[in-house]
Formats: sequence, C-alpha cells, structure tokens
Amino acid sequence: MTHHEQDLTHLKERLITMASHAETAVNRYIKALVERDNETASRAKEEDRVIDQLEVEIDDLAITLLAKAPLATDLRLITVAMKISHDLERVGDEATTIARRAVELNQEPPLKPYVDIPHMARLALEMLREALDAFVSRDPRRARAVIPRDKEVDGLNKQLHRELASYMVEKPATISRCLNLMVISKALERIADHATNIAEEVVFLYEGRDIRHLPVVKAAAP
Repeated sequence: MTHHEQDLTHLKERLITMASHAETAVNRYIKALVERDNETASRAKEEDRVIDQLEVEIDDLAITLLAKAPLATDLRLITVAMKISHDLERVGDEATTIARRAVELNQEPPLKPYVDIPHMARLALEMLREALDAFVSRDPRRARAVIPRDKEVDGLNKQLHRELASYMVEKPATISRCLNLMVISKALERIADHATNIAEEVVFLYEGRDIRHLPVVKAAAP
C-alpha cells in the first residue's frame, strides 16, 4: 500500500470513528432522557468536543490530500468525506441539544411515557448507520434505500408536534415541557436529514450522480 493509499484509508477510518461517536452520543442522551439521568446528559459538551476535534482532523487530512492533486476518483472521495464529516458534526450538535433539553425536562414530572421520541431516535440512527455502511461497503443502491425513509421520521415529528400543541392548549402548565419535547423531536428529524444527506453523497461518490433535489424514488426490492 502506498503512502497516499494509507492516507485515504486513514481518512475513511477517522470518518467511521466520528460516526460512531455521533451515534453513541444520540443514543446516550435519549437514554438519559428516558431514565432521567442528568449526570449522563450533563456530559454532552465533552462528547461534542471529541466530535468537533474529529471534524478538524478529517478536514486537515483532506486538505493535505487535495494538495497532492489526486485522481478524479480520489478527489470525489476526499470532498465527500469532508461533507460527511460536516453532517456528522451537525448530528453531534443535535445530540448536545437533546442532552440540554433532557436536563431541563428532568426537573419536572414526566409529561407522558416516552415512546415516540425513542422510536424516532431508532429510525433516525438506523438511517445514519445504513448510510455509513453503504459508504464503507461501496454500495450506492443501499444508500438510495435510505433516502425515502426520511419521510417516516418527518411524519412522526409532525404528529408529535400536533399532539404537544394540543397538550399546551388544554394544560398550559405543560407548556415548557412540551416545548422541550418539540425541540428534541425536531433534533431527531434533523438527524434523519443529515443521514439523508450522507446517503446522497454516497450515491454521488460511487455513481458520479448528484441526486440532491431530485424526486425520491424507492429502491427496488432485492
């Protein structure tokens, strides 16, 4: 393996490490919300710093590789890696938002059993994992299958917002809790958006086609 190939491999490894940290952070803070664990939620800034530092490392490595006038295929990989790292950094930011709101919610009695939020988190993180797995396995078809799933998370977010809006009208004392839950729901919806972005970048990387803003077509069954 040449030094250049080693650098490309390292770039991909750092990206996967960053993805693992981002996914772990979201899972951890959703669990902190459900279990009312303020100690865990209060450590969000530490995890976010790790994710931010990984983004800086990936950008630095990518810029070094770009300076070496790479081949067209490598150029796509490097630029896509930078875009994916940016999306993962934003996932880390959303995880921090979830943790901060969890701490606030844990100061008051639970509004209702947390069922919708963990379900949304599972769906969004499944999308994120599938998009990253498609990147690693060089499988644009798998990436395409992620994209239509964003609509399900969008629908759950809208449904939860409607329910919480009704709560606020009927029981004004619940307003602060409802607003915090709305913010968490929106954060999960955005995580699904970032997973979609990554899936689109994977298609571009391996097919050379930019499918952003095109009508969503469900992937054919295997």
